[in-house]
Amino acid sequence: MTGGAGFIGSHTVVSLIEAGFEPIIVDDFSNSQRTALDGLRTILGREITCHTVNCTDAAAMHEIFANERLSGVIHFAAFKAVGESVAKPLKYYRNNLDSLVLLLELMPQYGVKNLVFSSSCTVYGQPKQLPVTEATPRQPAESPYGNTKAISEDIIRDAVRSELPVRALALRYFNPIGAHPSAQIGELPLGVPANLVPFITQTAAGIRPSLMVYGGDYDTPDGTCIRDYIHVMDLAEAHVQALRKLAESRETSSYDVINIGTGRGETVLSLIKTFEQETGVPLNYTIGPRRPGDIEKVYADVTKATQTLGWTARRSLAESLQDAWRWQEKLNHKVLEL
Repeated sequence: MTGGAGFIGSHTVVSLIEAGFEPIIVDDFSNSQRTALDGLRTILGREITCHTVNCTDAAAMHEIFANERLSGVIHFAAFKAVGESVAKPLKYYRNNLDSLVLLLELMPQYGVKNLVFSSSCTVYGQPKQLPVTEATPRQPAESPYGNTKAISEDIIRDAVRSELPVRALALRYFNPIGAHPSAQIGELPLGVPANLVPFITQTAAGIRPSLMVYGGDYDTPDGTCIRDYIHVMDLAEAHVQALRKLAESRETSSYDVINIGTGRGETVLSLIKTFEQETGVPLNYTIGPRRPGDIEKVYADVTKATQTLGWTARRSLAESLQDAWRWQEKLNHKVLEL
């Protein structure tokens, strides 16, 4: 599992082990922290094999494939900061694309057939109709980061068309939030959070003075953007089902895309109000001008995920925000102890 120490990866480790799989982490910790391994150890009561390797390092990746008995790959590893990708596009194209190409070259050499790829709803841009299905046309990406997801999907599709013996599923995530209910692992942004919920929890904790809501005049019930927020543990469980689906397949090669969301759209203000309601912590926020590049509204049609994977998101928005706040409170205690 590449990028297995990151936010989504670490939670997927837990779900995989609970489902009887034996995950192996490959992560260079450029976008994550080793404390995630401590959290996993506490939750699972055991060590997890982890290789500190950059996924574009061909020699090191060859060694991992040669020495570990792999039955499948979940590819999370990628640089993901939208703003940085605009400033440093070549860094993003080299890392995010080269790592995928290397995996697709290595898998047939070592008889590894199954690939689950971490894609994104960013490929839909601002859709003309909602909810979006997998047949909704992709739109030009707003950032080099988003473009790497679209290009990666095309690379996998073309490789499979060439009869590369790989069975692949690209999971198009919507907006993952929350944390493991134990508060041992969660989203740990490096520097200023790029995602809404960590910014909310850090504002509630007094780390950030206030929260800016970008845009209050959109064509939505309260004027703020709409997103499909999914609990990270629901997302993790979707990966387990995707791996099972691939393992059951008798096809030599295949490729498909699947939306992973809740099927419900929530405005930014409704998310803020739910957080205040569930935690009892008032938020200092202001509504400012729209932010360039923001999508007005997007949420998923998850019929295919239910029918193909037998998977449905089970956790509520309230539960997601409770878990995110519990994780933030634990981080606060750690800082106080230091």
